[in-house]
Amino acid sequence: MALADPVRRDIVARLSRSDATVNELAEPFAITKQAVSKHIQVLEQAGLVTRSRDAQRRPVHLDAAALERLTAWIDRYRLEAEGRYRRLDALLENQASARTPESAQIPRSGEQ
Repeated sequence: MALADPVRRDIVARLSRSDATVNELAEPFAITKQAVSKHIQVLEQAGLVTRSRDAQRRPVHLDAAALERLTAWIDRYRLEAEGRYRRLDALLENQASARTPESAQIPRSGEQ
């Protein structure tokens, strides 16, 4: 996935503030400009950024709509995973209480 790499996530965060050139994007990283260009290519292939030409300048642009779609997709799966974990927690709690006689249960903190 394009956003699996921390450098690419940082690039997307930077581009969320404004467009930037490869040189500007490379400044905070201890990697070569060529490496930053490769990261940008991955983001381009994922449809998250585009490049244009403005005279001598070649700014990179964040496609906010694509990022919004990605965020919605991630949120949907996050909510599903949270629901599964809640059901698993409830199942484990039911199994634990079924195995332990009521008189032998240890009170939880705050319970008496």
